[in-house]
Amino acid sequence: MIGFVYVLGCDAPGCYRTYVGWTLDLERRLAQHNSGTGAKSTRGRVWCLIYAERLPSRKEAMSREWYLKRDRPMRRQLALSAQGQGF
Repeated sequence: MIGFVYVLGCDAPGCYRTYVGWTLDLERRLAQHNSGTGAKSTRGRVWCLIYAERLPSRKEAMSREWYLKRDRPMRRQLALSAQGQGF
């Protein structure tokens, strides 16, 4: 089963926030985050997809999520790129 790891971005007052997660259905999961039924830390904001990777399995997606959550420089770069693009 194919899995995805993704990074969401949100323009918050005074900063740009990012959120890293994994899923089997990327469109459904983004809709959940934006409807308030996703992760608790994403509620009350409008999120856009700024990065995604398709991986061959759920296990690999979960492993990659763990790595990306700790890769602050990459998340910072993605946030800067997203702000420049007007996402």
